[in-house]
Amino acid sequence: MENLTETDCFPAPANELAAPPSLPSGTGCEIKKAIRRTAWRTASLSLLIAALFSAGCGQDTPPEKPAAEVKPASSAVPAEVQGAADSLLGKETTVLLVGELAKNGKQQFLAANVVPKTPKNDLPGTIVTRVVVAENEDGKWKEILRCDEHLKNEKGFLPGTPIGGVTGWRLAFEQEPEKGLQLYFTPLKGAVDTHSLPIGIRWNSAAKRYQSLDRSYEHFLNEAPSLNTARSTLR
Repeated sequence: MENLTETDCFPAPANELAAPPSLPSGTGCEIKKAIRRTAWRTASLSLLIAALFSAGCGQDTPPEKPAAEVKPASSAVPAEVQGAADSLLGKETTVLLVGELAKNGKQQFLAANVVPKTPKNDLPGTIVTRVVVAENEDGKWKEILRCDEHLKNEKGFLPGTPIGGVTGWRLAFEQEPEKGLQLYFTPLKGAVDTHSLPIGIRWNSAAKRYQSLDRSYEHFLNEAPSLNTARSTLR
């Protein structure tokens, strides 16, 4: 019969280790180094597991969108031009165009008192009360065309100006590559669209000024010194 030891008869309790953990042999300094190496490996393994877990969880996260490109603001109207427009039409003036509008080698601007859109002003197009075209001459801005109650230039009233004056106009314009700026003024009676034919105006290079055009918008009409001979009936 084999001899039984104390360990065989009385097994270790479940909450106790059957054997103490083994420590590396060697001096105390070597033991400390071994423990530090073990701790370093454990920490590295923990960091690796955490990184893999974060990468796996982040797959469903959509990538961040790049910041929207900021578009540069449109070039502002030069202060000199805006100041000249304000001096001609007042502070509530909108400069619509600036440049060599007449294709005559000189700088001009088109400005207007634009009526803002409201429930009472729902007419289509750009509705204005006054308009000017000014030209830069030797560094100074000079008015060369005006639209208020009537249409006129420095020589007189333009044909087509309605009787009794107009308080509002529908303004349209286009800049042609060869002929330059062409304006179209449609007279309005109060807040009512009268469906009148537009009055066309364009720079006459021969006369060196803006003049109104006939109904074909091809031939220039001479100004009238008196309103009586220049105006037409607004129906």
